[in-house]
Amino acid sequence: MSHTVLITGAASGIGAQAAKHFAQKGVDLALSDINEEAGLALVDECNHISQGQSKVTFYIADVSDKVAVTELFRAAKNDFGQINVLVNNAGIEYPPTPLHLTDDALFEKNIAVNVKGVWYCMKEALNMMLPNGGGNIINIASVAGLRSAPMIAGYSATKHAVVGLTKSAAVEYAKLGIRINAVCPSFIDTPMVQRTLEQMDERGQKSIVGASPMKRLGRPEEIAAAIVWLASDEASFMNGHCMTLDGGMLA
Repeated sequence: MSHTVLITGAASGIGAQAAKHFAQKGVDLALSDINEEAGLALVDECNHISQGQSKVTFYIADVSDKVAVTELFRAAKNDFGQINVLVNNAGIEYPPTPLHLTDDALFEKNIAVNVKGVWYCMKEALNMMLPNGGGNIINIASVAGLRSAPMIAGYSATKHAVVGLTKSAAVEYAKLGIRINAVCPSFIDTPMVQRTLEQMDERGQKSIVGASPMKRLGRPEEIAAAIVWLASDEASFMNGHCMTLDGGMLA
């Protein structure tokens, strides 16, 4: 397992679970989010889990802000010396809405966080990893980036973009020792998904849960386990892959 992992959007949901799973491995963690209170609480939890084996630091950063991302990576490099693994997890929700009724501001915010944020972080990570002879980038996409996603077309567009970035960059940097993969979950029981469900009627909620052949939401720890595996040497020949965890939705 690589030594230092930087996770964006780490304060809750999949990001928080990934941090806890990495803490169990004793790796150092650079955790980033816009939610300082939850981020600092997660630092304490990871320290407890690792029993002092991991160095864990939290940074406030909005990934849609290029300057903030540059400062995040600079601070992490100062504190840890290097970043071996980037988990590009930060993202925002998208209330189900017909495309023609969707507020442009919502679409633009999704582009800013879900696409530009991934782009900025990938660039910073690559510039840090290349002089070190290698690294590992894991982008969190979605099954909505692999298929149609009615009522969340704007969100789907951003996740298709993440898949495209992942595949193209994976081929571009493979010979330079950097592996780049994506994780594509379906609906996972996270605070973000729960907020989306709260805006839907009972029929809509049942359709979301029933979309998976397993008839349940995924669990954050199930996605976190996949992220940790992709970051490990056990996945050393996996590159440019979009790992789908959807209970069979795309089968």
